[in-house]
Amino acid sequence: MKAIQLSRFGGPDVLELVDLPAPVPQAGEVLVRVRAAGINFFEVLMRADRYAVTPQLPMFPGVEVAGVVEAIGQGVDPALLRTRVAAPLFASQRPYGGYAELVTIDAGLVVPLPDAISFDEATALMVQGLTALHLPRQSPPEGKSVLVPAASGGVGSLLVQLARLKGARQVIAAGGGKAKLDFALSLGADVAVDYTNPDWPVRIRDVTDGEGADIIYDIVGGALTTASLLALALNGELVFAALGRFALGASEVEAMIGRNQSLRGFALLPLLSPDVLRAGLSELFQLAASGRLRVAIGGRFPLDQAGEAHRLLDERRSTGKVVLVP
Repeated sequence: MKAIQLSRFGGPDVLELVDLPAPVPQAGEVLVRVRAAGINFFEVLMRADRYAVTPQLPMFPGVEVAGVVEAIGQGVDPALLRTRVAAPLFASQRPYGGYAELVTIDAGLVVPLPDAISFDEATALMVQGLTALHLPRQSPPEGKSVLVPAASGGVGSLLVQLARLKGARQVIAAGGGKAKLDFALSLGADVAVDYTNPDWPVRIRDVTDGEGADIIYDIVGGALTTASLLALALNGELVFAALGRFALGASEVEAMIGRNQSLRGFALLPLLSPDVLRAGLSELFQLAASGRLRVAIGGRFPLDQAGEAHRLLDERRSTGKVVLVP
């Protein structure tokens, strides 16, 4: 089978297409023919050795795929054969290898896809969808003003909609450039603010009657976190979900304490027991199938163009989900 291998760190061109033996499902596993493999921004950082965790090389990236069950291992229900499924590799004992034509995974982790959900959409609703689903659960937005940075991206575009569904009083989208802001507004944001303008936190205060946002779901990190504090209301909450990109120092945290503001960390994997994982994916699939949640696909690339797909994310030119199609 064909797969993408990372044997050295660097730019998008270090992603290599290689031939590997086809995997064989072991007892309790299924073999999935991959129809779409999701790309996440943390993989772009990992490829360049800029992530919080440095992987051992060589490695085979890809933590989420959707496809068709092609074979089953001993003890697996034969009814799974030829079914369309989501395969959340990130929750398995082998959380990698999704940029490939075939993958194996524990049969207990795959989730059937409704007919109305495409393979591409399913990948968008795994890491990014579950992040967008659980952020409002950890910090409920009901009746509050919330700020969503990177609102046109894979997580942000879903979070704008889910915050609205969870009862946010005001959803403020932040992004870079008119096209991305217009896209966020089309998803249901009340206001869109361009954070390439240096005074963007002032604009947030203007649209919140001088108060600032009650909750900021920080999925970007870095310098944006520090700037976001200027847009956070007294008694507000900064929810930090950008692993490895925390840039606040002691002085900023102390200033937050002085304004009665709180800092909440967010990590997805510790929240996902097998039951919670399956229930969350099923909920997201139903929301999308019913039309209550719009899934945007920002780019589709064949497997041998994985580098170009990474480049699109690297250069912040994408909106919605970017997928590989083996």
